[in-house]
Parts: sequence; C-alpha cells; structure tokens
Amino acid sequence: MKISDILSRKRTLSFEVFPPKKGAEEIPELLETVSRLKELGPDFISVTYGAGGTNAREATAVSGHIKAMGVEPLAHITGGPSSPSDVERVVKELSDYGVENVLALRGDRPNGFSEEYCKYFPHATDLLEFLGDRFCLGAACYPEGHTECETLREDIVNLRKKQDAGAKFLITQIFYDNSYYYRLLHEAGKMGVTVPIIPGIMPLISAKNIARIKTMCGSTIPLDFRNMIESFSKNPLVMREIGINYAVYQIIDLIAKGAPGIHLYIMNRADTAAEICGRLKNVLNELF
Repeated sequence: MKISDILSRKRTLSFEVFPPKKGAEEIPELLETVSRLKELGPDFISVTYGAGGTNAREATAVSGHIKAMGVEPLAHITGGPSSPSDVERVVKELSDYGVENVLALRGDRPNGFSEEYCKYFPHATDLLEFLGDRFCLGAACYPEGHTECETLREDIVNLRKKQDAGAKFLITQIFYDNSYYYRLLHEAGKMGVTVPIIPGIMPLISAKNIARIKTMCGSTIPLDFRNMIESFSKNPLVMREIGINYAVYQIIDLIAKGAPGIHLYIMNRADTAAEICGRLKNVLNELF
C-alpha cells in the first residue's frame, strides 16, 4: 500500500531500521527486531543504509523481507554516491520484492568527499525526478534548516522543489525542540508545501551522542533537557529513563497538536520502541 494512501485516511506510526554493518549473515537478527516491531502495529518501517551507499544491497533485501512479513517498507535510495545504473538496479530489486514506497535522498556527504560524489544526483530533487512515478515517493526535511543552507527560507524553497518533483510526504530529521517543527509547518505552508510532514523523533539515551547529533543534523538540545543529561550522564540507567521520558513528552505534544504521524528513529532497538509505545498506549490510539 502507498504511504500517501495511508496518510489520506489516518495518522501513522512508523520506525526506522538499518541493515547490519557486517553484511547478510546478520540479517536474521535484524529481522527478529522487525518481527518485534511488527507487534507494535506500525504503518510502515523505513530501511536506511550507510553513508556512501554501504549496505545498500542488504537494505534492499531487508525491505523485501519486511514486505513479506506484511508490513509496508519504506526503502531509502541515496542519490549522492549512486549512478543512474546503480539506481536502476535498486529500482528493479525493490520492484521485484513488491516494494511501493521510497524515500529519495541525496545523502550526507562524507568527510573529504570529492565533487564526483554527487556527479549524477547532486540534489534529492534530481533523484525524485529520475524515479518519476515508479514509487510513492517521500523526502527528508529539516526543522532547523539544512546545515548547508544559510537560511530556513532557502531550505524551504528546496522543500517546495521536492514536492513539485513528486514527493508525496516528508519525514523530518531528528529534533528535540518541538517549536522548530511547528515553525517549519508554518513557514512551509506559506510557501505552498501541502504534503504531510511527519516528525521524526529519536530518543537520546546516551550523553555521548550529543556531539554526533550536532554534527550530523545540527539539532538543538534544549537547555532544560541538556541540564538533565549533564547531571546524569555517567548513569546509563538514569540516562535511558530521561531520554525515553523526553521522547514520550515530545510525542504527546506532537499528537495533541495534530501531527500527521510519528516516525521513531530507534537505532534497531526494539526494546526502546516497545517501551515508548507502552508508555503511550492510550495516546497512540489517537493515531488510529
């Protein structure tokens, strides 16, 4: 089923997983994680892969397995490191698996990248246009603006281009201050972005991830949340509780204010997803 069709009739719950770094021999372990996630009733599960296109073949296979399990997969295709022939190979494999939904991305540029890295698909819009109507297409967006854009307005201009190029829905990069998401909705709406924008939430359960998050996507850590993290950063059990509680708070606020769905970046931790959903059992009923 197309995700755009699901969004037309209900709000969604979804998760993101990534294939194992060691290759196909670890796929059974990931599929056990997916099986546990299925019990939580997601509308779809997205499958990413490593920077530079690593694990792309495993990601395609995982998407096929998810489809066979009876859950809609959202397969990522990263244009940056890919040639047209690379993309066509992935398109054929996904089509053979019956996958209907693709998240079209340029992908993060690795350190020390050359101009050749984005030779064929320098922007996500180029990949969206190349894929055309072969899938229900989604794209990424950034509540605090893309780190390569000088202003939020510049980034939203690009967001409108993604919609015009065929994106039927958008999923945000992670954020920890919901006000940035609401600002994005407001400003994007003024510029004619009408497709659903699904907020992406990742529970921050380890203090060591703060620097990586800042580097990866520039997400602001609110002062009150940061104070809690710094006070208990040496206590893993307390850190986990703080991170999950904060994610739960964000999700309640987002659902209460009408978000079209919730997308959880769970780092392949089915236990984290289950704990969050357990605490939100009655709130999540508002999604259905």
